[in-house]
Amino acid sequence: QQQALSRRKPPPSSSSSPPPSSDSPLRTPSARKAIPEFPFYQQNWFIALLFLMALGFFCLALFLYLSLDPDSGYTPASAAPSGKEGVEITYGSAIKLMHEKTKFRLHSHDVPYGSGSGQQSVTGFPGVTDSNSYWIVKPVPGTTFKQGDAIKNGATIRLQHMKTRKWLHSHLHASPISGNLEVSCFGDDSNSDTGDHWKLTIEGSGKIWKQDQRVRLQHIDTSGYLHSHDKKYQRIAGGQQEVCGIREKRADNVWLAAEGVYLPVNESSK
Repeated sequence: QQQALSRRKPPPSSSSSPPPSSDSPLRTPSARKAIPEFPFYQQNWFIALLFLMALGFFCLALFLYLSLDPDSGYTPASAAPSGKEGVEITYGSAIKLMHEKTKFRLHSHDVPYGSGSGQQSVTGFPGVTDSNSYWIVKPVPGTTFKQGDAIKNGATIRLQHMKTRKWLHSHLHASPISGNLEVSCFGDDSNSDTGDHWKLTIEGSGKIWKQDQRVRLQHIDTSGYLHSHDKKYQRIAGGQQEVCGIREKRADNVWLAAEGVYLPVNESSK
């Protein structure tokens, strides 16, 4: 009897776990499926971060492209959009003058006239974005006006071509196409004379020069009004139209300040 008892298996311990069922996915260690570990650059969160960064850079580049004027050479913080009447023009502002009738911009470039004075030519340019159409408004020497001062009706001003630093000028030489008074660019930062002086006259009741306001510029020495028409050059400045001076007041010698960088107004100058 003792021998029979010794052959009996001991009862299972209450602390031992039951064998896994045949349905269990963890039947054996070899049956377990390991979760794959991807490198961080293949993780969804990293791909989403790269996309957001690329989108941000694209938006920034688009904003800068739409905000800056690469041709102006000026900081765009004070740039005034074309068509917004009421922005006052001050000394030191860099502007484009648009001929009212033809919509061409007053323009110059480092190309001399082949006749007349032989000085740097001045033309009317059909495009809007060309940087050779910017002019800096300056007072005449001997006055107390300073940068930021408003410009009143009847003021005598000078216009300095921003790229070449020469002054809008006129004299008794004949213009190349029409034979009127030649308008040229002359001098430099330290060389200017009365041939660079122009009287500003505002059309209408305005007292302070403003953007998109109809004005005339009359040359002090010759009394010729800054003038243009639809007669165009064929060779050196092909497609550009003649700018000249005419002593009669005509519809073709009205100009408007269009695109530009308008410096803030000194309130004490009004």
